[in-house]
Amino acid sequence: MKEYRSASQILFGFLPEQTVDLRGGVWKVKDWRNPKVRSEIDSASLRRAIIRQATPWSITGMDAGFVAHLHSGARISVLTLDENNGVEVAPFPKSWICKTCKRVHEEPEATCPCGAKGQKGQLFFVGYHDKCGTIRAPWIPKCSEHKQVRIVFPGTSSATEIRFECPVCDRELRRGFGHVPCDCGQGNLTFQPHRASSVYTARNVVIVNPPSRERIRLIAEAGGPPRALSWVLEGMKSKTVEEMPTSREALRRQLEVQGLPPEIIDKMLDVAGTAPGGIQGEDVVLPVGQREDAEAQAVTIALATLESRVRVEDLVAATEPSSELGILYRVKYAHALRTAGLYAVDLIERFPVLTGHFGYTRGDHDPGKGRLVPYKGRHGQGYNVYADIAETEALFVRLDPLRVAEWLTNEGHGIPAWHDERTARAAILEAVQIPSSMDEDADSVGEALLKLIHSYAHRFLRISAVHAGIDSNALSELLVPMHLGFFIYAAARGDFVLGGLQAVFETDLHRLLDAIVYDEHRCALDPGCSDAGGACMACLHVGEPSCRYFNRHLSRLTVFGCNGYLRKI
Repeated sequence: MKEYRSASQILFGFLPEQTVDLRGGVWKVKDWRNPKVRSEIDSASLRRAIIRQATPWSITGMDAGFVAHLHSGARISVLTLDENNGVEVAPFPKSWICKTCKRVHEEPEATCPCGAKGQKGQLFFVGYHDKCGTIRAPWIPKCSEHKQVRIVFPGTSSATEIRFECPVCDRELRRGFGHVPCDCGQGNLTFQPHRASSVYTARNVVIVNPPSRERIRLIAEAGGPPRALSWVLEGMKSKTVEEMPTSREALRRQLEVQGLPPEIIDKMLDVAGTAPGGIQGEDVVLPVGQREDAEAQAVTIALATLESRVRVEDLVAATEPSSELGILYRVKYAHALRTAGLYAVDLIERFPVLTGHFGYTRGDHDPGKGRLVPYKGRHGQGYNVYADIAETEALFVRLDPLRVAEWLTNEGHGIPAWHDERTARAAILEAVQIPSSMDEDADSVGEALLKLIHSYAHRFLRISAVHAGIDSNALSELLVPMHLGFFIYAAARGDFVLGGLQAVFETDLHRLLDAIVYDEHRCALDPGCSDAGGACMACLHVGEPSCRYFNRHLSRLTVFGCNGYLRKI
């Protein structure tokens, strides 16, 4: 059987063990056929991102050791679709229903005793178990005397109200699908229509992935994570991290790789520090875990901006001061950025992004509840990530560090003293520990910062979609909260025409930022929404594939409340 779907539809809707609708029937995906194994992957960043996403299940013991295996170095293979081979599917469940008399048959071409001809319908209910991730076809009893059965739907989607009867003697054989224990021994199966959201939830990951290993090597040779961190702390004043003078920590790590003794390294660093333009000034001092997170997010920024970063100052430099565009960029854009509490907005014309799925769950959508089932490699060796690798366009948005530091202080959070933009960024880095997607709301500086960045990103995404003339589901976010920023990029799904974000950046950015500040920020569901935290589907939530934090850590109050970030501007 051949059916045609777009690559983005397959990435989000045709994954292993997922049920799909095709040609009027129900099918289960076995696997992608002969997918392409990709090697140009930033493996370290991918592993780190998957571990972060899967940690909620590890904490509750619902990942079957997946996170521990990744920590121990388990192999990860990234697979992309081979459009010439497609996806292998099989009918599921194998129960077909006569459209005339509702008899249930085990074959689609079976002759029905009622004499009706034509295509039969297919049973669309399946049984699943959230504790182990299994999926099974319902067992349908037959009349012991007549060996037949018909199904009677009650007019609702409730599986418990479905009746199975003998079409000959009219005896009721069973109501509902019964209480069927799962083979794992941890409870009974739940029966739902196969397209119910609880039957299958793919778990995804997004990373900035350079188009080649050469780009990854360039970052490493440029001083790696320490140099990227210094570059971000300095405000990314040079166009790329390669143009940034090396930092003391970056040079130290480069010398350590060469096997030099510590005392020799210290002497070389002292000499380099006295040379004009030798090495960058003091590095920020952070605990090991915080430094790793800060460097990882800085590397994400460095990789994203390595090839195609366009700044507002680049627009300014390309125009005459007295021209219409010159006035737009110098006056209106500058004013809009200040009013919106932003330090900068950059256009990334070729944003290298990997969007992948590493497993699935059944049942409760909340991370950590149902069993996380990772996609296993051949013969159970290693793990697979089913992915799309693309270059798209993005806007990189950074909040003003001085305003953020002041806002955090006004919210009652203690952070080290600061006196300029760099020291404000460093003070915030020293004070924050960003919570995971599943951490409960806590009165911490990390939670406050994440909620601010995340809420601002969702408002920016929703209003950007309007100004770009597209569906908000065609945009996604990628947060770098430790560096007060986020990316809004064109996703691999939906009907998005490249150039939409570029057009907004080049001609309409001031209107977009004014809309973020001045457009209606109350919710149609207030006061209930505000009483429940200030975030819901009517005001801040976006589609789950667009949000890395499962629509958690959000509140309009952080942006527009009495002490909101934009109330102070």
